[in-house]
Amino acid sequence: MSAASTAESADFRGPLDITRAATLVLDAESTVIGWSPAASELLGYGPSDALGRPLTTFLSVRPAGGTLPAEASGAAGPGPGPPSLVGNEIHVARTRDGRELLVATATCPLPGAAGASGPGTPDRILVAAEVEALLHWESRIALLQGLATQSPVGLAIYDTDLRLSWSNTAYEREMGQPLAAFRGKRAEELYGAGSFVTPGYPHTLAGVMRQVLDTGEPVLDLHFRGQPPSDPGRDHLWSCAYYRLEDAHGHALGVCEDAFDITDRYRVQERLTLLVEAGRRIGTVLDVATTAEEIADVAVPDFAATVRVDVTRAAVTGETAAVGSPADMTLLRVAERSAPGSGTPDPGLPASGPTETGRPDPYRPGASPTVTDSPDPGRPDTGPTGSGPTGSGPTATARGPAGPGGTNSPGGPGGPRQPYPPVDYPPGSPQNRSLSSGGLVLDEGTLVVPLRTGGGILGLVTFDRGEGSDTSGRTPGPDRATTFDNGEVALADELAARAAVCIDNARRYTRERTASLALQRQLLPHHLPPQSAVETAYRYLPADDVTGVGGDWFDVIPLSGTRVGLVVGDVVGHGLQAAATMGRLRTSVRAFAQLDMAPDELLTRLDDLVGQPAEDRSDACGGAVETYDVTTGATCLYAVYDPVSRRCVMARAGHLPPAIVGPGGEVSFPDLPAGPPLGLGGLPFESMEIDLPVGSLLALFTDGLVEARDHDIGRGLDTLGQVLGDRSASLEELCDRAVSELVPGGTSADDTALLLVRTRALGADRVADWELTAEPVSVGRARELATGQLEAWGLEELVFATQLVVSELVTNAVRYAGGPLGLRLIRDRTLVCEVADTGHTSPHLRHSAADDEGGRGLFIVAQLVQRWGTRYTPTGKTIWTEQALPPAEAG
Repeated sequence: MSAASTAESADFRGPLDITRAATLVLDAESTVIGWSPAASELLGYGPSDALGRPLTTFLSVRPAGGTLPAEASGAAGPGPGPPSLVGNEIHVARTRDGRELLVATATCPLPGAAGASGPGTPDRILVAAEVEALLHWESRIALLQGLATQSPVGLAIYDTDLRLSWSNTAYEREMGQPLAAFRGKRAEELYGAGSFVTPGYPHTLAGVMRQVLDTGEPVLDLHFRGQPPSDPGRDHLWSCAYYRLEDAHGHALGVCEDAFDITDRYRVQERLTLLVEAGRRIGTVLDVATTAEEIADVAVPDFAATVRVDVTRAAVTGETAAVGSPADMTLLRVAERSAPGSGTPDPGLPASGPTETGRPDPYRPGASPTVTDSPDPGRPDTGPTGSGPTGSGPTATARGPAGPGGTNSPGGPGGPRQPYPPVDYPPGSPQNRSLSSGGLVLDEGTLVVPLRTGGGILGLVTFDRGEGSDTSGRTPGPDRATTFDNGEVALADELAARAAVCIDNARRYTRERTASLALQRQLLPHHLPPQSAVETAYRYLPADDVTGVGGDWFDVIPLSGTRVGLVVGDVVGHGLQAAATMGRLRTSVRAFAQLDMAPDELLTRLDDLVGQPAEDRSDACGGAVETYDVTTGATCLYAVYDPVSRRCVMARAGHLPPAIVGPGGEVSFPDLPAGPPLGLGGLPFESMEIDLPVGSLLALFTDGLVEARDHDIGRGLDTLGQVLGDRSASLEELCDRAVSELVPGGTSADDTALLLVRTRALGADRVADWELTAEPVSVGRARELATGQLEAWGLEELVFATQLVVSELVTNAVRYAGGPLGLRLIRDRTLVCEVADTGHTSPHLRHSAADDEGGRGLFIVAQLVQRWGTRYTPTGKTIWTEQALPPAEAG
């Protein structure tokens, strides 16, 4: 906009104002005797051409009336011209160049003209202006009138002393009184407690207006918070604009203030912001308590002074949501937050009162812990948290996070889990009414919203607006009342709905994780019992640190003859499905191992079991067990160590070979024949026999320990060898070092299992063996040898039973097998008796009939010993038995 047009738009003189209109002086006979420059500009005639001529030369004799052009007639009512021009006459003017103009005229008689009305005597003054200019001016006047009387925007003018000099009707409504009652007052006297909340500007009205007066720079959209005199006690928010008023010479006259109440808009925006914040902060982890605390943190103090979240015990423990009457539910106080300086009595807890954030309360979550030695029944069991020398359980990590999100405490990271106190709301309370009806309840400043999902109730959220002022340091929201309006009720319902979905997800996760941990506890060994043959230590790190389960496994299996079976395996995949598959394989390995199978034969049987057709492994409903068979492709390493011969036989199915550390610290990875992974078939499995001196270290592990994204298996094996080469460290220390070096942080992309075994040997004083001929006389000889050895060991109490066992086993060998025969006694944690022969048929236990002459010997043996069995060897078989030692010897 040019300077000329700006000046024109700021000129509020009317087009018929004598100082700017075309002015004609007429005598009594309507002869022009005076002609203004504006008239010359409008009609094109100069004074010499116009003076002395009749008015009809320039204007029509009568008003245009009903013959007006369309742009001037408009919606004209009775009278000449449109309604806005009533009182003015409309004429058609003829310019010097022959054009016709539609003009509005007004006539003003001159004082004293009535007595001297002759020709040439001034009688009246006529002013004229184009109709279009007059209509434009009247629209500007209507605009000013509307701003003063009809506009919802409050307008006020302050003089240079910042005293109010004028205001419109909207401003008067805010004041609650007419302008005369507060004219001349300063801004601070009208809104003394208010302040600007827009950063970067002075906080006071006087400061902002003084800045505008001094600089002349207008400011727009400043947010001012205060309480208008017409509505004391409630904060409002205005969007304000200020600009300096100047006269025609540029001198400052004051400041104009435009203020529009945006309280409702601000509250809507505030609610939207709260919803966005809730979506960002609620449900960050799959934990019921953390989710409950998150909704309380979001709502306090911006939405409510106090928020209490009560969750059913079933939801906390991961059970199905409760439905029906309140008797079906037990509520636990999981989270509570109160703004500082505010608080209300809690009807759900006995002898409760106002609480403040940071003040410990033994009945509130996150409070200072009291003596709680027993676990709370309302909390799910989180399972083992570590693995140490005592073998507390392999499901825990050595140095890993305890739960999702890196924390296992609802009170904060690293904090202890506190029990949740049960709450019991009295009849008639808002909470009890909400539970009974299943809907939200509004009772003055208390709003109770149920946590609903899937037709069930997971708990309650109580929003309470306390009476105290907010001393948290945050600027309180505008129009913060002690009750909830309809919009806030809808907002609370939406917050509770979002929280309910997150809590239900956490509940489902808790249920799944509890089931997964229970399954894995059953599938993996709870602890490794002490063995005479080896000393063991282990670590197990599942890659799925959320569920805490995986597909790797290990086991130490006691075998006959004080031997021990060592196994480690890896199932494709992670999580619950892999854990279930691992359980099937582990159970199968233990079953095959109890049959005293050689490692290569055991893997062959296991491969046949895994490779059976999928239709043979269907579920009870007739469908396939799994769309993707994670069993196929599993790997396994199985080894058998004999502490008497100090030899170890091992075979592998697609698994990494073990690491062997000799007594001198030398590390090697034996070139064990690599069989195919389980389920693929096609190639046989081969065993390798290795001599292991006493004190040798055998390390069985899965690829998750030595392989990672940032290095290959070769580098991992080298690091493992360096760690295991330290002979001065204990097995537990070696486990910790291996995990810290190879799996920093306690988690990896793959499951990790590590089993360390240090070999031992049975001394010659604990083993006795003899070779006998396959003759009947050998039976008596065997009894004599066994009796003498037991007396030498001080086991006279076992002589009678051992004589019967030896007699029966040697007699069967002489009668049904061939020689030579072998008799061996081993004194370990039990008394082991073994009879070896060259036969390949195994005796079977049977119940003889009353008239049978034989068949009772093996039955008698089974009653005298703890357990017995058959072990096949390349040269025949060995029948073995185990007897419990007397209490004194066993201790």
